[in-house]
Amino acid sequence: MERRPTLPFDALEIRVSLQKLLIGLILVIVPLSFVGLYLTSESDTALEQTLGIHFRTIAQTEGAATAQFINDRTLDVAALAVNPAVRKAIAEVERSRKGLENATVAARARKIESAWDAPQVGSLVETLLSSPASQALRQYREVDPRILKIIVADETGATVAATDKPLHYIQPDPAYWQGVYGKLAGSVYVSELRYDDQSNLHYLEIGVPVLEEGTGRFVGALNALVDVSSLLRRFKRGDMGRTARTMLVKDDGTLISAPKVDASRKLKLDEYPAVSDALGTLQGRQIGYVVATRKGENRIVGFADIGLKAKYSNLGWLILVSQDEQEALAPFRSVAHFALSMVVLALLMLTLLTVYFFLHKKQRLESIEMANREETPRGTAASA
Repeated sequence: MERRPTLPFDALEIRVSLQKLLIGLILVIVPLSFVGLYLTSESDTALEQTLGIHFRTIAQTEGAATAQFINDRTLDVAALAVNPAVRKAIAEVERSRKGLENATVAARARKIESAWDAPQVGSLVETLLSSPASQALRQYREVDPRILKIIVADETGATVAATDKPLHYIQPDPAYWQGVYGKLAGSVYVSELRYDDQSNLHYLEIGVPVLEEGTGRFVGALNALVDVSSLLRRFKRGDMGRTARTMLVKDDGTLISAPKVDASRKLKLDEYPAVSDALGTLQGRQIGYVVATRKGENRIVGFADIGLKAKYSNLGWLILVSQDEQEALAPFRSVAHFALSMVVLALLMLTLLTVYFFLHKKQRLESIEMANREETPRGTAASA
């Protein structure tokens, strides 16, 4: 039977002392463990920043869409103010009182206002609502159901045309008239968000000037109630997560629209104080997100201004995108906790190995001492 030739590597053995192995493991595992802990902590912070920036981007996108919606509705109402039928109705009223004193015109308007709900002005109301201008306004409302009501008044505030009978004949009292004509003739007025109990609709009151064609002279104003329920429904969605939500908020922290929130309750947002503090600094505005504490829990909140307050003082609105920090970071933290447990396990095993080494070394020393004690009497006896 032939023997298999022995290769040089068959008898190769690597012998490393336990002490050297332990020192090597300590030099490798301990630094790597601390590096792992540091990287895990930094990754947690970096992910939080990434989510904050992502939420800020969502808020900016929703803010731009909200501003576009308001501007589009304002342009729609402004287009009505240049309707030929509207301008013609105001011009006819001006011609009918040509040559009359302002006091006479004002006295006539006050007389109609005082009897506005009485039967004797029924024919006047019927004539007003059946005019070509009123018919044109109703036709436009049929095309765009978001337009709820429209009123046209001349420069004295007297109603000239309307889709429905207005509450008053003279319009200077409403805030829209003061916004369009009282402060600066020719400006556009947008009211705060309002709610109609009968129709269960949220709406804005938009007032625009009616200018004379050719001269640009202020001759009246057009006021429209515009349904914005479709805008508010954008913020009712809850598809971002169990605790995530996109919210429309006033600049005093009052919720306008959010998932499972009724705007009519005028609730204050718990996260808003932290957002308000950030908005008060240039750095906070540039960062665009904060980590706010709410009822003992941290929430990542991205925010953006819709940018309309300078143009419309009643629209100091903000978009907030918020999510519970624990839920937002849950996928990463599961991996981080696993990595942390591996680090702890490695350190524990290294500790046990170190303890074993020192205990084993102590036992060897004790064995050597006992052997030396036994050999000493034997040597003495042999000499004798």
